Amino acid sequence: MNVRARSSEPAKESKVISGIEEGRVQCARLVGPGEFTLTDEAMPEPTSERPLLKVRAVGLCGSDAHWYEDGSIGDAVIERPLILGHEFSGEVLTGPWAGRRVAVDPAVACLACEACRSDQAHLCRRMEFAGHGRTDGALRTHLTWPQRCLVPLPDEMTDAAGAMLEPLGVALHAIDLATDWAHGPAQSWSSVGVFGSGPIGLLLMAALKSTGVANIIATDRLPHRLSAALAMGANSTAIATTERDEMEEVLEATNGRGVDVAFDASGDPSATESAVAGTRIGGLVVLVGIPSNDRTTFTASTARRRETSMVICRRMRAGDLERAAQLAATGAIPLDRMISETFSLESVSLAFEALTARQGLKLIVEP
Repeated sequence: MNVRARSSEPAKESKVISGIEEGRVQCARLVGPGEFTLTDEAMPEPTSERPLLKVRAVGLCGSDAHWYEDGSIGDAVIERPLILGHEFSGEVLTGPWAGRRVAVDPAVACLACEACRSDQAHLCRRMEFAGHGRTDGALRTHLTWPQRCLVPLPDEMTDAAGAMLEPLGVALHAIDLATDWAHGPAQSWSSVGVFGSGPIGLLLMAALKSTGVANIIATDRLPHRLSAALAMGANSTAIATTERDEMEEVLEATNGRGVDVAFDASGDPSATESAVAGTRIGGLVVLVGIPSNDRTTFTASTARRRETSMVICRRMRAGDLERAAQLAATGAIPLDRMISETFSLESVSLAFEALTARQGLKLIVEP
């Protein structure tokens, strides 16, 4: 959990790029589990397709916690010092959008593969994704990013709220997957369970409420997150002290029937187990959370006897970031209410210690 500062290369003469004096970029690189290095690096060169951005705010995600604790996520392993951060907003400094504040889609699809050509660019196997693999993310002061991945922020939206549009987009995609399965709108569901009341779970609740879902049941192990769940749209909560207690509370809230749709927003095996057990006969479980050991388990007989359906959500689809911005601009999703604390780039280790300890709700780094 240490931070070391170093200059990655010798200083060079400054020059002017599109009217902006080139300086140096301050970066936080993860060099291994629990250890960041602060580096001083060259300003990236913008192009007509990849303008230069000043990073305004970076939201920390559960997937970032996996990288920090384990140096890996799923089958992806850190190969070199990596800059994390894929939920971010910034100010465009070059090109036709210079001066605009934007939210950023962290996924850069190739647009040529089978997935991209079949309207599934979010599943592109040649994708660049900020803060993943060999693609550096946003925990730095400046970066270049494709113009096609930028979405203007409404004037009334804060930079920190803009950084939360990407996870809101993921929540919208998860709901879309469920409505596609149901062949009908979400408001037709009599009840929905959100298992895990971290940031993604809270955004799911707010988005579900905005669509008119009448009964939302939220679960979590942490009382402060259940309090936030009620503020974000849940009608009732269930404390996840044990799987059995959690399931019984969910069934009680649905008169013994179980929920129509359960969103596992945790990824913890106990949450997945409870989501399966708390779903009605013929219901649906949507897996949104990322399991820490890259394995998801549940009791097969429980799911089999109910013919429970299951779908898996990966990131967001093209257009979901724009939808998230439009929805948030209406005031229906109180993004700023979820922000617990902000950190400087120099305090990035403190931010990640708070993240892995599950302190607060949404943590923001402001480079």
